[in-house]
Amino acid sequence: MGHAYRYTLGSQTYQFASLAELMAKATPQRSGDRLAGVIAHSAKERAVAQMTLADLPLKTFLNEALIPYEQDEVTRLILDDHDSKAFSHISHLTVGDFRNWLLSDYATPEVLATVKMGITPEMAAAVSKIMRNQDLILVAKKCHVTTAFRNTIGLPGHLSTRLQPNHPTDDVNGIAASMLDGLLYGNGDAVIGINPATDNVAQAIKLMTLMDDVIQKYQIPTQSCVLTHVTNTIECIEAGAPVDLVFQSIGGTEATNSSFGFNLNTLAEAQQAALSLNRGSVGQNVMYFETGQGSSLSANAHHGLDQQTCEARAYAVARKFNPLLVNTVVGFIGPEYLFDGKEITRAGLEDHFCGKLLGVPMGCDVCYTNHAEADQNDMDNLLTLLGVAGCSFVMGIPGSDDIMLNYQTTSFHDALYVRRVLGSRPSPEFEQWLTRMNIMQDTSNTILSSALPSAFAEPLRALKGGC
Repeated sequence: MGHAYRYTLGSQTYQFASLAELMAKATPQRSGDRLAGVIAHSAKERAVAQMTLADLPLKTFLNEALIPYEQDEVTRLILDDHDSKAFSHISHLTVGDFRNWLLSDYATPEVLATVKMGITPEMAAAVSKIMRNQDLILVAKKCHVTTAFRNTIGLPGHLSTRLQPNHPTDDVNGIAASMLDGLLYGNGDAVIGINPATDNVAQAIKLMTLMDDVIQKYQIPTQSCVLTHVTNTIECIEAGAPVDLVFQSIGGTEATNSSFGFNLNTLAEAQQAALSLNRGSVGQNVMYFETGQGSSLSANAHHGLDQQTCEARAYAVARKFNPLLVNTVVGFIGPEYLFDGKEITRAGLEDHFCGKLLGVPMGCDVCYTNHAEADQNDMDNLLTLLGVAGCSFVMGIPGSDDIMLNYQTTSFHDALYVRRVLGSRPSPEFEQWLTRMNIMQDTSNTILSSALPSAFAEPLRALKGGC
């Protein structure tokens, strides 16, 4: 049973009716929480809520569920899978103490890996609410989460990219051209992933086969994924399609996931089906999840929680299934949820921090819609900050403009920029392939070869001759 939380400041006593209200009012302002009616009424009330939250023992989150245990399978997952032994290292701390400990030299990458299963999403969300942007970056940088399928993602000093060759009509030639373009810029080590314009099993198999043909022909150490519904991918596996990764958009409440048409049992079935194919060469992380602040609110499935706390709870779902990749599509839903560049930047850093703290291999789709108060300079800023924070992967799309989904994100050359300015490198296996194919002349300095690699030049000449 929840209870009120109080804080006295001078002669005035502030009261928060529940832990959910306290969490919401402590959140840096964003349009989605204003839309939901849970935002603090003033900067002063927000500061008081943050001070109240800072004094709260971490144990509180194990004793007071934000969504009742009996009503929500994500809550049950969070509490049933909680590792009390891992939590014992930090169980004596308040939220404020936890922040100080995370920023201290005691919280090394090795120690953070030890305690991650003792941290609940609500604890991660709570501490993020009292942290500055630089705090989120510093701690995330210390959280190392490594996964593998045909290459290794998330190693310190490395930044991978999803090559996203979407096409508004799923035209095979258009998709193939985008794939070639991305590969020649050194993109695609996280995954070659297509959002299908026509979402059904037959079309998914067609696109899977196309990508698999390219990967096999050029022996590319990467993986493919068609971002279709999880149940479609299960049918593709049953039909014998070349499925590498299983995709699903996920949320932080059972009601959100129900609105997406799946539950935890569905994800478990899909994971086992993909594992049975044994298609990975250096690892068997077979799941790919996408999230985004505002998804629970847009589905009217937020239970009165702020959108960032709902988002953090989605990472518990992701963590359960040992994914290769998870990314927050941070500005995709629109200004109703994240109004401008400042809110998008803050959300991206929060999401990355919370995911990494919980042991999730976090990437970010650094993006915005054209009706948001944001521009590409905002995305440059967030991309750079996430690169500093050790983000596992970002998107690579021709010209940063997704012509199928109609939003703005990061381009192939943006990945080259952040790799060069921060000294980040592609995944080791992919980097070796780039050198072997003569796509990159100098991978350590992110310098592309001046000539078109012969392996690609010959098919292009043949194509031109046939026109």
